Amino acid sequence: MRLLFACAGALTIAAPAMAAADGQPLYGYGYAQPQSAADTLANYVRTLASDPKDFGALIGAGKAAISIGDPQAAAGFFARADEVNPRSPLPQAGMGAVSVANGEPRAAMPYFARALKLGAALSQIGCDRGLAYDLLGQQAQAQADYRAALNGPDSDEARRRLALSLAISGNKAEALDALAPLSAKGDTATGRVRAFVLALTGDPSGAMRAADAAMPGSWSTVAPFLQRLAVLRPDQKAAAVNLGIFPDSDDLALASAKVPNYSGSPAVILTVNGDPVLAPQASRPQSPASTFAAPIQTAYAAPVRRPEAQQSTTPASAKPKLWLQLASGSNAEALPDQFHKLKARNRDLFEGISGYVARSPDRARLVIGPFHGPSDAQIFQEDLQSVGIDAFSWTNSDSDKIVPLGTE
Repeated sequence: MRLLFACAGALTIAAPAMAAADGQPLYGYGYAQPQSAADTLANYVRTLASDPKDFGALIGAGKAAISIGDPQAAAGFFARADEVNPRSPLPQAGMGAVSVANGEPRAAMPYFARALKLGAALSQIGCDRGLAYDLLGQQAQAQADYRAALNGPDSDEARRRLALSLAISGNKAEALDALAPLSAKGDTATGRVRAFVLALTGDPSGAMRAADAAMPGSWSTVAPFLQRLAVLRPDQKAAAVNLGIFPDSDDLALASAKVPNYSGSPAVILTVNGDPVLAPQASRPQSPASTFAAPIQTAYAAPVRRPEAQQSTTPASAKPKLWLQLASGSNAEALPDQFHKLKARNRDLFEGISGYVARSPDRARLVIGPFHGPSDAQIFQEDLQSVGIDAFSWTNSDSDKIVPLGTE
């Protein structure tokens, strides 16, 4: 395996943890070698070439795309699966996992909420939603989700992530206890996770010994990384040990390259003998899946996200797209306040949702979206109606200017 700390949930790409009807994992953070995952993806792509609406193949391809580190392609597969069967929780759970893999935990929450509403069990999505909570710095909620997932199809991975989350919270003894069942059955990733647990709880020397035991000769290379883990913020710790995203630092004397991570700030790629140890998604090569699954920006109520620095002048869309209109009027300045009031009354529903102002010649509109298709817009419209918010579909014209709230 090329990645030095390539344990599931530790410096690897996140993947969903849903289960098929027969109880077998549809997604997992398993230990398949990259070539195996690529072969699996290729098989699904061949199936889809003959039947583009094969729901099982679309879900499987989305899972495989995440496994090889291409969440963008996975999003395309899951969105197409949602078109085929919009009442299944699997595409929603998949899109939640895509957002988590992209380091966007807030954007993931509406997907998980919808998956639960469509019938998914918390034991099935808890491993993924737990990671989203960890990335938000909400370790108590994360640990509750991981514990629920211990009874699900991805229990081993939930246990690893629970150990890491407990360590982020400073509970070293509990974290090591959580790993004990995995150690007892000879889980090969436990030693690597243990190294992170020790580093996160302020024992870099023990962490380096554990790292060297997991991969002899590695300690000198990863020492600067392990030594700095304990001083990061909780959300940064979760991003480092789960997604391989580590804040840049001038005192890290490492072979590194700076690439933009999910927040737009620099991240560090650590390398051992030319192989990446920390490899944020922005640095990965394009996968074969990208040639089949057209990239999408959303499949359910997740607005388009651009780096913050670009939001001031760039319209959300120049082409016609499907939105939900929440309010309209001649006074665009009043729309941000209306949106904030709606969001304050319904925080769970609007978790990860941003508002936009669409300017037409005759009025200004408060909108959310854009949505991948009518079924996605209708689903969220029904959710809004359930809490007394009237909304209706609206498609912009080429002449409409759409910008995020606060930049109009």
